[in-house]
Amino acid sequence: MGKTADLTVVQNTNIDTLHKEGKTQKVIAKEAGSSQSSVSKHINREAKGRKRCGRKKCISNRDNRTLERIVKQNPFKNVGEIHKEWTAAGVSASRTTTYRRMQDMGFSCHITSVKPLLNNRQRQNCDWLTGLKLLFSIVPGDLGNQLEAKLDKPSVVHFICFKKTKDYFSLWMNVEPLVPVVIDCWIDNMRLVYNRTSHLTEAPPGVDVRVPGFGQTYTVEYLDPYKECMWMSYFFTIVQAMVEKGYIRNDDVRGAPYDWRKAPNENKEYFLRLKQMIEEMANKAGGPVVLIAHSMGNMYTLYFLQNQPQAWKDRYIKAFVSLGPPWAGVAKTLKIMATGDNNCIPWIRPLKIRAAQRTAVSTAWLLPFAHTWPKDMVLVSTSNTSYTVQDYQRFFKDIDYEDGWAMRQDTEPLVNALNPPGVPVHCLYGSGIPTPQGYNYTNFSDTNPTIINGDGDGTVNLLSATLCKHWVNKQKQPVQMIELPGNKHIKMLYNETTVNYIINLLFPP
Repeated sequence: MGKTADLTVVQNTNIDTLHKEGKTQKVIAKEAGSSQSSVSKHINREAKGRKRCGRKKCISNRDNRTLERIVKQNPFKNVGEIHKEWTAAGVSASRTTTYRRMQDMGFSCHITSVKPLLNNRQRQNCDWLTGLKLLFSIVPGDLGNQLEAKLDKPSVVHFICFKKTKDYFSLWMNVEPLVPVVIDCWIDNMRLVYNRTSHLTEAPPGVDVRVPGFGQTYTVEYLDPYKECMWMSYFFTIVQAMVEKGYIRNDDVRGAPYDWRKAPNENKEYFLRLKQMIEEMANKAGGPVVLIAHSMGNMYTLYFLQNQPQAWKDRYIKAFVSLGPPWAGVAKTLKIMATGDNNCIPWIRPLKIRAAQRTAVSTAWLLPFAHTWPKDMVLVSTSNTSYTVQDYQRFFKDIDYEDGWAMRQDTEPLVNALNPPGVPVHCLYGSGIPTPQGYNYTNFSDTNPTIINGDGDGTVNLLSATLCKHWVNKQKQPVQMIELPGNKHIKMLYNETTVNYIINLLFPP
């Protein structure tokens, strides 16, 4: 019985069982009733017959992680380039194996459909990250998220105003304090106090304002925390559409609210939190994040991206979806500064609310920029003078609010150069809606003016919204321009075209 072929089926089974139990060959031979050499030959024959990877060295989990990192760092590389980099890292694999491993990891090839806006390299290569679930973060615009306040004031402007509150309450946007008389209390709580020495603003004494819900969506879905006023919905339609596609609020989609009364130079902590949240989302998803911004949120997002290293953006940002961007400012801000704006709330007098609106540094930041607006275009005219983009200092002096000129000087350089963001951009903008581009006052500045309209989305002027096109040849990442004829500034967030575009970006065909 010295030959392996002489072993019976029962002996073979017993040998296999005893070998799995860790018994020595000597013990196995004794219990199986065979020679030790027969046991050795049987065990070695089984080992030689086991399924192997087919190469001298199998690909390890570490090798797979290396390949995954290479693909994510630059998704526009082709298979040959990825294979070359992987083998340079010490992995022995064929190009076919590289491609197969990429597919097993969930990476799939997607070539952007709008090819004229791609450079030569991007026309040839895939975007390998479309196989991963894309998470996205929302950066709202001016007035675009809730604010809360807590009071412990030394004095009040009216006897009906609260001097002290136990807890935080809704400051924006709760319509209850906006009724006559009570609105004086709201204005005093909402306003900022500008310090010409520090060039910073602060709340009035005894007023503590905070931004609720960072990382959550409720504060950007509805401006009214009680959801009683449906016309105050903001990003709800877009978020709900994603939820119906399988996204989870506060997890796959998150909000990035901020104190929109201030410009980026006063919100440094916000950008640290935004960066940390993006990194957390990207690490969770295993791929970069899509940023979706609206209105002034685009300016905030551009400022943020301009201040990040390119390597960081390549790793963490999949795309920047820009909705209704005011890249060169908007003419409407001049009216806000001069005579106020009631934001279409009919029972509020613009001149009454002007006191709070003027103190918002972000309003001065969004005045039309000289790099785009014609220097001879009259923005405001009166019975005896006129103002262009070159006359802001005189404008603020004439409306008796010279702090506004200091605010403008503080904020104008923040994104004035309009350097490209260095990430793929999808620029969606409304057009065909009468949009204020100038104002004519008969009694400056205590009466409502006659509006001189141009083209735009009703808020953002067309010449400002379309500046994305200047980045087409200034960055290697693609820039896509999507015009939305007849879409108003806020209503574009509810528009089926906008929602479907975002869905197609997150779920490419």
